[in-house]
Amino acid sequence: MKNENDRGGLKINEVEDGIIFTVHVQPRASRNEICGVQGGEIKLRLTAPPVDDVANRLCIELLAKALGVAKSRVLLVAGRTSRHKTIRVEQVQKEAVMALVSCAINHGN
Repeated sequence: MKNENDRGGLKINEVEDGIIFTVHVQPRASRNEICGVQGGEIKLRLTAPPVDDVANRLCIELLAKALGVAKSRVLLVAGRTSRHKTIRVEQVQKEAVMALVSCAINHGN
């Protein structure tokens, strides 16, 4: 890993072909949304229950759509059965994630 940044509490690591960061997932929420940063992680609310990998798939879909990349570029590195997940996104720079989080905070999510 080349670099670790802590902007606004969010820790993002740059790797050879993308970035790695962590998310905290709240399953069974009323809607799917990116809420901001909590404890160095991006907080996500997902409507899916945490069973049969449904919430993990929805987590990947939400992040891919928000970052404007294909779902195949968003990888769940660790935390398959945890609320705390490590995500790797290929061909994305840390600025894109920071902008995404800033937008979520500014829109009151």
